[in-house]
Amino acid sequence: MKRILLIVLGVALAFVLGQNLPTVHGGKKTDTRVFEMRVYYAEPGKMDALHARFRNHTNKLFEKHGMTLIGYWSPIDAKQAQEKLIYILAYPSEAAAKKSWKDFGSDPEWKKVKAETEKNGKLVTKAESVYMNPTDYSPIK
Repeated sequence: MKRILLIVLGVALAFVLGQNLPTVHGGKKTDTRVFEMRVYYAEPGKMDALHARFRNHTNKLFEKHGMTLIGYWSPIDAKQAQEKLIYILAYPSEAAAKKSWKDFGSDPEWKKVKAETEKNGKLVTKAESVYMNPTDYSPIK
């Protein structure tokens, strides 16, 4: 799991490096964004439905609520790919992240999508979340 998370984080960082980010002034980073890595564990047999929900609904709702999509990953191992979905979001601050999630969770459109996509049972058994800041020596500045 740690190896997968490190690989995912490395890919996300490579993606972000291609973005137009603020520069470093006086040796201090000026990018104050907060990143969140989430790992969802799908109910058995529900990964395709979980991918469809993100593809068709969740991404739009994330953007609506101020969440910047960095990327989504599936493990290379076929068995793990049916169990885990890993993704990273970015926010202006941790407070903004918490507000975005609160607004997302109370959005009537999300509630409708969740109910429709879970009419045959819930899709996620467990979700893990880690908020992260780039280190002072990270390529993200």
